[in-house]
Amino acid sequence: MYAIIETGGKQYRVQEGDVVRVEKLEIADGETVKFDKVLLVAEEGKLNVGKPYVDGAVVEAVVEKQGKAKKIIVFKYKAKKDYRKKQGHRQPFTQLKIGKIVG
Repeated sequence: MYAIIETGGKQYRVQEGDVVRVEKLEIADGETVKFDKVLLVAEEGKLNVGKPYVDGAVVEAVVEKQGKAKKIIVFKYKAKKDYRKKQGHRQPFTQLKIGKIVG
């Protein structure tokens, strides 16, 4: 059984037991979060597609940790103009362990 959920403006395909990194959620470690924006639920050959969301479908997950991804370097420059700008960025994330899918 799997589901497609929407969070943080992105869509994720999740199964029970999966560990997923999503955009940062303001929830403490160890707490449970429920996603009700479920776009699709599939189990044993049956597809349940929402318009846009599946009614009554919920995906429960437990927050494992909050963190930051690896640093990326943003470097801008213009040729022959002596313009250079170097920046670093670390995107915050929330790591979730998917519990059960109710659909």
